[in-house]
Amino acid sequence: MTEQLGTRFPQFYLTSPAPCPYLPGRQERKVFTRLSGEVARTLNDALTHAGFRRSQNIAYKPSCETCQACVSVRVVVDAFEPSRSFQRVSARSADLAGEVVDPWATEEQFALLRRYLDARHEGGGMSDMTMFDYVAMVEDSAVETHLVEYRQKSGPNAGDLIAVALTDLLCDGLSMVYSFFDPAEGGRSLGTFMVLDHIEQARARGLPYVYLGYWIEGCRKMSYKMRFGPLEAHTPSGWTPLKAR
Repeated sequence: MTEQLGTRFPQFYLTSPAPCPYLPGRQERKVFTRLSGEVARTLNDALTHAGFRRSQNIAYKPSCETCQACVSVRVVVDAFEPSRSFQRVSARSADLAGEVVDPWATEEQFALLRRYLDARHEGGGMSDMTMFDYVAMVEDSAVETHLVEYRQKSGPNAGDLIAVALTDLLCDGLSMVYSFFDPAEGGRSLGTFMVLDHIEQARARGLPYVYLGYWIEGCRKMSYKMRFGPLEAHTPSGWTPLKAR
């Protein structure tokens, strides 16, 4: 059940309380609106700048009554300098080639996603995702979005799909909507590698930011995002440098 907030376009709605998937014992609510029509891309840009995230044709933001733990964060591209650890991550995947492709879901991508979910997120919110659900996630979009496919460049496994990122192109950056990879290649740190590659993609496009979604202090699943500093966080006073509290 949802509650409508306001009557002017865009119309915002508020979800009913539900168990928080990140912090045990807490309840979450989200405010959301639909992205459609000619204004969808402009609206998505504006809402992303206001701390929202996109899922298919929905832009949403946590709106919990007693908790403000979810913080939208973005990498400042020109200020980012890869550490030696990050340089090693990039070197380990130098045999991969990333290609930007149109947002069309394929059976090859879905097979990789299923292996990823079964190995890394069994029992999670996406664990029962079907091919139909995946098609909707990738193709049901009214904004400018694309996929980045990372494939083996050479050798006996040349052409194999190793990782995929679903990414929105914003007026001032790239927004990483969702990414997944071959769990058998865990030693590559592919999640980190894809963020590093998107930072370089943004740099090449002359875009100042890479949006990473929400960071939650104390949540182990989110802790990796702090490594890509300097980060900016969306606050009531706008985007400001993020420092762990």
